[in-house]
Amino acid sequence: MASNPYARVTTLAFDIFGTVLDLTGSMTPPTRQFLQKKGAPMSAEAFYDQWRARQRIEQYQDSLMMLGHSGYLETCRKALIYCLRLNNIPFTDQEVRGLMQAWQGLTPYADVAEGLRRLGKRYQLVALSNGEQPYLEHLAKERMPFGFKALISVQRAGMFKPHPSVYRTGAMVLGVEAHEIMMVAAHAFDIMGARACGYRGAYVNRYRLPYEESPFQPDFEVRDFVELADKLEV
Repeated sequence: MASNPYARVTTLAFDIFGTVLDLTGSMTPPTRQFLQKKGAPMSAEAFYDQWRARQRIEQYQDSLMMLGHSGYLETCRKALIYCLRLNNIPFTDQEVRGLMQAWQGLTPYADVAEGLRRLGKRYQLVALSNGEQPYLEHLAKERMPFGFKALISVQRAGMFKPHPSVYRTGAMVLGVEAHEIMMVAAHAFDIMGARACGYRGAYVNRYRLPYEESPFQPDFEVRDFVELADKLEV
């Protein structure tokens, strides 16, 4: 019998947005430029926090209303428009398109390359992401060339995380049992959804937030990918 609950894990499934790629660090500077150009008194940090939170609501609404996967970038766009209206910041469609271009240039966290290099010695590394397939392929080529063995978009399931179909589809696509996959994510809801479907879970607490009060707890919590490699003894 395995000595620990994740000893049989063969595959690490990584969340991308906010776990591999630093959304706040990447999106705050162009947001600041946008707000300064508009003469808006709101800080870029406060605005981006609103934007990110609203994007989550857009995704949850799609899933709860069974509208399917409208596209990660589309939820970003709709959330941006909502926040601009909320804060009485005038805008044009062209200005929205301009700021949305910043999503094409997201940057990984500093620990990612070294952590994935070590983890790849033992595990199959894949992406399981809310992003649409063409967007993930662009990012893998241009922004995160880390050799993921598969880029699995939730489009295959037709729902956003943490809908159970996402994690079941991921296991089916990979051709492995759920308990052989460990979800690696900086968002508690992603770990909860994966654990509820039989995955193992590693909570990368990049935002220094407490984990949810839930029966679906991670196997462990780490600060970054290097600590994850240490924890898995790679």
